[in-house]
Amino acid sequence: MPRLFINPRLSIDEAELLFSFARASGPGGQNVNKVESAVQLRFDVYNSPSLDETVKERLSLLSGSRITKDGILVIFAQNFRSQELNRQDAQTRLLDLIGAAGKKPKPRIKTRPSLSAKRQRVDSKVRRGETKRLRSGPID
Repeated sequence: MPRLFINPRLSIDEAELLFSFARASGPGGQNVNKVESAVQLRFDVYNSPSLDETVKERLSLLSGSRITKDGILVIFAQNFRSQELNRQDAQTRLLDLIGAAGKKPKPRIKTRPSLSAKRQRVDSKVRRGETKRLRSGPID
């Protein structure tokens, strides 16, 4: 079975993708009423043998509302009038999403504000307080 390559370390089997077709909304004249050009791509993330557990977790986080409770990622493509172009669009969007999930997030390094930055912050607060104090009218 042909494989779809995301990067040198990551690929998925084309048989894991399930396509279904529907009539698209939007412009298209009579074509829009007759041809099922919209594509719905379904990919079972949790049961995919091609992805390791860390990629599956990151993919489910990145997918947001596009993933069901059962772990099926649903991508709907209807940007083009052609079914084939919509199919390629949906497949490309899936591969981009998996590629983004395949990259390890860069760990955050804690930093502390410098002494001059702290001093500058306090000085600006003091100046702001002084401005507000001068705005209030004379006290009787």
